[in-house]
Amino acid sequence: MGTHSAPRDEHLGHVVFISAAAAMGGFLFGYDSAVINGAVTGIQKHFGVGNGETAFVVAIALLGSAAGAVVAGWLADHYGRVRTMLLAAVLFAISGIGSMFPPSIEVLGMWRVLGGIAIGIASVIAPTYIAEVAPTAYRGRLASFQQMAIVLGITVSQLANWALNQAAGGESTNHLAGVQAWQWMLGVETVPAIVYGLMALSIPESPRYLLSDNREAQARKVLLEVEGADVDLDARVSEIRRVLNTEHKPRLKDLLGGRFGLLPIVWIGIGASVFQQFVGINVIFYYSSFLWQSVGIDESNSLLISLSTSIVNVVGTVVAMLLVDRIGRKPLALAGSAGMAVALGLAAWAFSFRQGTGDSATLDDAYATTALVAAHVFVFCFAFSWGVVVWVLLGEMFPNRIRALALSVAASAQWIANWAITVTFPNLSDWNLSATYVIYACFALLSIPFVAFCIKETKGKALEEMG
Repeated sequence: MGTHSAPRDEHLGHVVFISAAAAMGGFLFGYDSAVINGAVTGIQKHFGVGNGETAFVVAIALLGSAAGAVVAGWLADHYGRVRTMLLAAVLFAISGIGSMFPPSIEVLGMWRVLGGIAIGIASVIAPTYIAEVAPTAYRGRLASFQQMAIVLGITVSQLANWALNQAAGGESTNHLAGVQAWQWMLGVETVPAIVYGLMALSIPESPRYLLSDNREAQARKVLLEVEGADVDLDARVSEIRRVLNTEHKPRLKDLLGGRFGLLPIVWIGIGASVFQQFVGINVIFYYSSFLWQSVGIDESNSLLISLSTSIVNVVGTVVAMLLVDRIGRKPLALAGSAGMAVALGLAAWAFSFRQGTGDSATLDDAYATTALVAAHVFVFCFAFSWGVVVWVLLGEMFPNRIRALALSVAASAQWIANWAITVTFPNLSDWNLSATYVIYACFALLSIPFVAFCIKETKGKALEEMG
């Protein structure tokens, strides 16, 4: 299978930099999707809307993300990986400025859709690019950069939200420099968007794309940069060429086959994406300030809790990055599923003691503490397992000839599942918060046999061996 020698340190440093630059899209994906958490209360008060309209505005970005994920593969194949990243950076920046000054909730929704399209593109392009430039020995760890960037984006957005809320005296509708705090929360995103654009300008194009575009000299230069002087360039180029030649541009019909329409491997990718969302992880990141306020905690403290769960998320992701290439993808996913099921069950039990509804709801201290601990354990179990493993697997598990398109389809399924959870949570929590968490716990339990019987281990295999 050609030569897959590990790169020397100086080359590894370069690979780490370009992987981190690509993963900056993940940072914006985390930032943009979670920043709404701090702004929810302000948006409700400013526009005088209830849970239904709020859920619509929070969730509508995710439909944009599904659309962005669908077109990302096509854009990457036609215009290159780097130009596609630049497009995402521009869309992020425009969406941030637009969201900061919406004349109505409908217009805010429109800007959220544009940001969502950028998130969808970034969610596909980063793992594709990283998988294509990363040497085999380091691919799992470098692919987890994407998830690390996402969780850092979530954390920074919660830190910014809390800081802006504090600066505005604990109310997100109070003014800072003539603009309400929640508007600043949504507008600050423009800064990392510009950084992402500048970083994308400083990284090389993917060697696989360069060879497919008949730019062999450039592809050799990039391979030398990322795989080191010991690499047999002729062998690597002919290996990638052989794969590209047996590859044809995948079309939707290439994903078809098998008893249920799509190829079994595509269904498995979709299944992994759906399970990752149906455990309810994004309820914590999009609505945790709303969730904790619904059991009697004030706005300022609920934002502080959101920040602490984000930090736990980062710690769990570091654990996953250390383990994903050592113990493999499946053991991590199984351990995480079991932990999530227990933590969600515990949260459901604690929430069953909630008194009252809406703004007047309360939860006794002992049960509130249990719910808080359970939420943090749940986030940790998700972060060290499904958070990282699903993105690593989606970058690896598909045969080369359908990888980009299959990854787009699986990522779109993830966004649609995320949308379904996000749009239903406010109404479900009004109906029965405890039962809602029982549903999420059931999905965590069901994910155990799914991993055991459907997922194949991809640790240590070259991408050209998949399929």
